[in-house]
Amino acid sequence: MISTQNKQMAQFFASITERMSRPDLDLATIRDVYESLQLAASEPEGVFYAEVDIDGVPAIWCIPADSDPNRVLLHAHGGGTVIFSMHVDRKAVGHIAKAAGARALVLDYRRSPEHKFPAQIQDMEKAYHWLLEKGIRAENIAVTGQSIGANLAVSLAIELRNKDVAMPAAILSVSAWYDMELKNDTIKSNAKNDKLLSRSILERFREAWLADTGTAWNDPRVNLLYADLAGLPPIQLYYGDHELLVGEIKEFAKRAKEAGVEISINSVPEGQHNFILGAGRVPEVNKAIEQMGRWLRSKLWSVKRRAA
Repeated sequence: MISTQNKQMAQFFASITERMSRPDLDLATIRDVYESLQLAASEPEGVFYAEVDIDGVPAIWCIPADSDPNRVLLHAHGGGTVIFSMHVDRKAVGHIAKAAGARALVLDYRRSPEHKFPAQIQDMEKAYHWLLEKGIRAENIAVTGQSIGANLAVSLAIELRNKDVAMPAAILSVSAWYDMELKNDTIKSNAKNDKLLSRSILERFREAWLADTGTAWNDPRVNLLYADLAGLPPIQLYYGDHELLVGEIKEFAKRAKEAGVEISINSVPEGQHNFILGAGRVPEVNKAIEQMGRWLRSKLWSVKRRAA
């Protein structure tokens, strides 16, 4: 049975979408309204925060009590590169970090349309190298992200592989947006179920990010259904059953597995896009976060890696 809290979160998401239906809203107002999505999560107990500047890129540390300072989650927030900030994801990531027993660094990467592709992946790469320079070993880093942030998390690993830089131990990909062509069937079949996303919203995000960059919608640097995934670290995929993006997440999992990547894929019953924003309040989300935490611990504290 689906919890009352899960249904309430869907209603809250729908109320935000309704407020955004006015055609006269400017970008600053739109961003401000979407920031209120952080209200869906509760503050994780025993987690404190510290803002930091990474060579001009703002970020915020989520630091659970008794967490291992040498294990780090590098997180990319959602919002289609256009909306959201590190503050929207802060509490949800705090819950995940607590479950994983690690610190989390939530990056406030540059947003579109002011900064188009590839600014966001460049900021992710800068943050990763900053962690390495701070003495954090690559095998003690997991890269996490939701929505477009999940795309950036995988894209970062691909960039590192291509440049022969040590890759992270694992990737946690939540509610991922991988396909800029918007071809998957669930964009239509889940249109009434997903209370945050619509095809028109995805089209606007895509335009803001890629227009006038010369980047095609099927470019493997942004459309990960065309990317070479061989040699990537283990990936855990999570999605909500009610998301528009279910189809492409399943397709990505299939292609990654065919490329030899260790893949685990999990769903949240009647989960919404960006469902992790219900952390601490929604039982289905809390259960998923517990599972994410166990998986992250298994990768960041593996016996094989310690022996190495």
